[in-house]
Amino acid sequence: MTPHFHSLVPDGVFVPREGGVHFEGLAPPTQGEVERLLKVVRHRVLRLLEKRGALPAQGPEDALQAYQAHSLQQRLRWTEVDVRPPPRKQPRCAVLEGFSLHANTHLHANDRQGLERLCRYGARGALALERLSRAEDGRIAYRMKRPLPDGTTHLLFTGLELLRRVASLVPPPRANLTRFHGVFAPGAKLRPFLLPQAGTEAGPQKESLCLAATVEEPRKQRTARVDWAGLLRRTFALDVFACPRCGGRRKVQAYVTTPAGVRSILEHLGLPTQALKRAPARGPPQRAWC
Repeated sequence: MTPHFHSLVPDGVFVPREGGVHFEGLAPPTQGEVERLLKVVRHRVLRLLEKRGALPAQGPEDALQAYQAHSLQQRLRWTEVDVRPPPRKQPRCAVLEGFSLHANTHLHANDRQGLERLCRYGARGALALERLSRAEDGRIAYRMKRPLPDGTTHLLFTGLELLRRVASLVPPPRANLTRFHGVFAPGAKLRPFLLPQAGTEAGPQKESLCLAATVEEPRKQRTARVDWAGLLRRTFALDVFACPRCGGRRKVQAYVTTPAGVRSILEHLGLPTQALKRAPARGPPQRAWC
């Protein structure tokens, strides 16, 4: 549960030209550039944590900051010597005092499916529930994706310890988990040139990305959002339009929204028409559960 960020960066720059923009590809970063960038990230992150009181030298002000500090200090040991063997050397990857930077993933411009997989990987949840299990001693075991250098395959927590770790992953209210920067930011002047037009398919990357949109006249038609059935299929792998009996495709005949119509249908099917009573709130878990 180490805090980390996923960033998608184009391997080039967008140069404005008359009537559009032109993409200039750049060479991959060198090992030295990756290491220098990691030093800058480490310096700025530690400075930010010092200002917010998350380092061991200063006490946090509330419980959420305490849990975040506890989670960070368990994984980023700034005041201790790391005696673990150094990780395997990989190109365009750097490790420095608990911080790491991996910049060796590249996709071809025409690999749209690979780009979708990479985006969905970066937007996935921070905790994989299928890796949780109950150990013999009653503690909760979390299976690691890869064994640690010392051979550890599972992390063991009590109930309260796991809640502390999970609480540190909860974002603050009204915080955006996905952010866009540069030309992809909502207020960027070149953003209208990069957005696909409604009703057009993205073809292979061309030498010049001159699209029909202009800065003075932003496009009026917005791209259609994913419908509710598509969201269910993407989130839960459940296709509600697939009939489990015959394997055919279902069709939406009508949407019933009036209370009288909904009540009539439920009564005809023999289903309850009144909402179930809400169960009373439960107290805190007992220590025996933890």
